[in-house]
Amino acid sequence: MKIKAIQPSQTWQIRHEVMWPEQPFEFVQLKEDDFGFHFGAFDDEKLVSIVSCFFTEKEMQFRKLATLEEYQGKGIASELLKFILNLAKQKKMKRVWCNARSNKKSFYEKFEMKDTHQTFIKAEQEFTIMEILL
Repeated sequence: MKIKAIQPSQTWQIRHEVMWPEQPFEFVQLKEDDFGFHFGAFDDEKLVSIVSCFFTEKEMQFRKLATLEEYQGKGIASELLKFILNLAKQKKMKRVWCNARSNKKSFYEKFEMKDTHQTFIKAEQEFTIMEILL
């Protein structure tokens, strides 16, 4: 597996297929994408997992961490998350956070991320804000 920077448009197919298959394809195309940094995990030459990172002065938000279904459970998303947490440390960020689907909260807790108990609903999915202070 290799992790490298990718273009925003390379994230859209996996976002749509894994996270929002019932929504129109345009739903996963964020206007903020042009201002983010996007990374993909590749199995040989195949893009199998993606994440998008957005930086402010002292914080990094990551969004749309998703892995193709047939590659889930193999530690690929974990490696991608470790990669971006390390990137945040290198950039001297003070806080990393995400809007996690509530049913995926335990995944983020493995990386010492804490639930802020700030929840919301988007497209019938419940989310909670998870964070880690660096």
